[in-house]
Amino acid sequence: MKFYVVKVNALLKYGFLAILILAVASLFYFSREDVIAVFQQKREIPIYSVDYPEKKVALTFDCAWGSEDIPDILNTLREHEVKATFFIIGVWAEKNPDAVKMISDEGHDVANHSYSHYKMSSLNSSAIKSEILKCDNSLKKITGKNVDLFRPPYGDYNNDVVRVARELNHYTIQWDVDSLDWRPGITADEIKNRVLRNVNNGSIILFHNDTEHTAKILPEIIVSLKEKGYGFIPVSKMIMRENFEIDYRGRQIKKQ
Repeated sequence: MKFYVVKVNALLKYGFLAILILAVASLFYFSREDVIAVFQQKREIPIYSVDYPEKKVALTFDCAWGSEDIPDILNTLREHEVKATFFIIGVWAEKNPDAVKMISDEGHDVANHSYSHYKMSSLNSSAIKSEILKCDNSLKKITGKNVDLFRPPYGDYNNDVVRVARELNHYTIQWDVDSLDWRPGITADEIKNRVLRNVNNGSIILFHNDTEHTAKILPEIIVSLKEKGYGFIPVSKMIMRENFEIDYRGRQIKKQ
């Protein structure tokens, strides 16, 4: 039996040469535009927070299930003179048009949370577009207002989701403070502490309606944030709409 010894350095050298040859060959097989597109492709990032010039935060509520606590949430916001942003799925809006109308009439943002609450990254571009437009139409029929804020369900997105939303003139909005108010077994104090511990200037705070604690502890959270010097602004008025970029953290900043 014969044994062959191959030096590792030789393998590395010839392996590198093979990769180089393939790369050069690809320049002839693919167009220059194709090659440039591959190397220039970058990750699309939604807006998670905003470099806002004042000490303000945005309260946001995802609405996808029940609606019984909407009047309580709206009463609290009214009493404390706070405007918020409600991300609403189209199916929920069609089942609860009175709630959507109340939210809009109170001066809060009515925003798009997709029509069916699918995981958007599992859909192709055509289906993503359909989900956004169907929800827009449902919300506009109820409120009479156009929608340009979009939050993908579950916070689930990929490049196609952000790109399609942008092509439809929507800003994709995430959050940098998650209350986890939806989590089974979480206590009211845990929700409050999560918010107060993680909030910063320009934070976008995620809540949900139809949870065990949110409507009950919202007054206390608002008061505590005010005591820390924070004011409140809806997402539509917090974000920049031109001359901006989004850094690696998802923070929207002025373009230099």
